[in-house]
Amino acid sequence: MRRLSIILPATLLGLLLTAGPTLACGGLIGPNGAVNLLRTTTFAGYHGGNEHYITSFEFAGGGGAFGSITPLPAVPSSVEKGGDWTLQRLIRETEPQRLFALDASAAPSASMAAEEIMKVKIDALDITVLRGGAAAIGTWATDHGFRLPPDAPEVLDFYAQRSQIFLAAAFDADAAAERGQQIGDGTSVHITIPTDNPWVPLRILALGKTGNERVDADVYLMTDASPVLLPKPTGENGMRLDYNALASLSLLDDLRSDRGMEWVPATAWLTKVAIDSSAKGLSYDLAIDASGAGAPSRIDAGLEMPGSSINVKGFDIGRLLMAVFFSLMGVAGIFLMTRFRPSDALR
Repeated sequence: MRRLSIILPATLLGLLLTAGPTLACGGLIGPNGAVNLLRTTTFAGYHGGNEHYITSFEFAGGGGAFGSITPLPAVPSSVEKGGDWTLQRLIRETEPQRLFALDASAAPSASMAAEEIMKVKIDALDITVLRGGAAAIGTWATDHGFRLPPDAPEVLDFYAQRSQIFLAAAFDADAAAERGQQIGDGTSVHITIPTDNPWVPLRILALGKTGNERVDADVYLMTDASPVLLPKPTGENGMRLDYNALASLSLLDDLRSDRGMEWVPATAWLTKVAIDSSAKGLSYDLAIDASGAGAPSRIDAGLEMPGSSINVKGFDIGRLLMAVFFSLMGVAGIFLMTRFRPSDALR
């Protein structure tokens, strides 16, 4: 069971919007249906067995309440308010020509009702961690006033087959306005979950979008060493590698000084992946191998579903049995060719 520690600090004024984030699912909008996701920015840091996930959304339009569902690999150990400017600092590091101000087990069946296992209020956000199958999560969302886009059942099932833990964030724009928040402002949320390797949901970004509608996102990764990614960003598959180098000491010091960022190590590798894809082309997630083994999980990437093959300690038993079968067929063929020569048949 994968367990991932996600810090989702950074404008979760987006964990709510119409197209999900890299770990925030948009697409589930409130009754007014007037919120538009412009772009998402996400930071997934991995150190000491924990993934720290920070995501930010910018949105335009809309009032009242709206929200979104985010798939998680496992139950988070904590959900709390995150840092104020981590993402802005990362953007400044990788785009120095631009200036930015630093503002101060057993899963339930799909037929069961979604279980609310944690509830937290952060500023104008009401956050609920849920356990349930795709149908249960969809029912919970509609019961709580969210309109499901037509592709929601398929997308929720895509995630529920791998983990039945979701995070729902309901955002009250009117309450935010009373707090003085403006359109484009963000609310940071820090979610912590242990995991063997980081995992960044990407397909959820296309929720509610169709055909050639664009999905734009920036994903920042911080790992102890250079990570191996699946799919590998090629620029032709909707993913582009924009930055890949050791993180500077000044960046690490700055990040460490933000709220909840004490975990940032003394040295780390910084990677930036840009998502620039059509909605129909974004059919995968981003799997990361930060262990040094060089083998990101195809299941984490959404390229295989659990049960499609049996794996024991990293070996794909299905492929192994197929290889053994063809090897035995080859040996049998050689035996028959040497045992029954053409000259024998003519005698």
